[in-house]
Amino acid sequence: MGWSYRKSIKMGPFRLNLSRGGVGHSFGGRAFRVTKAADGRRTLTVNLPGGFHWKKTLN
Repeated sequence: MGWSYRKSIKMGPFRLNLSRGGVGHSFGGRAFRVTKAADGRRTLTVNLPGGFHWKKTLN
């Protein structure tokens, strides 16, 4: 089994995500978030009341 590392640093609505694969970042709050992963993927996430959520990977 390989090793892994993951650390998240929050600065208001901005979050810096450190992992073994690199550095990613995200912006937004609980209801709406835009994320850029360390591998370059960009994701838009919308969370609605009642447990509903929608997630889309952007090109």
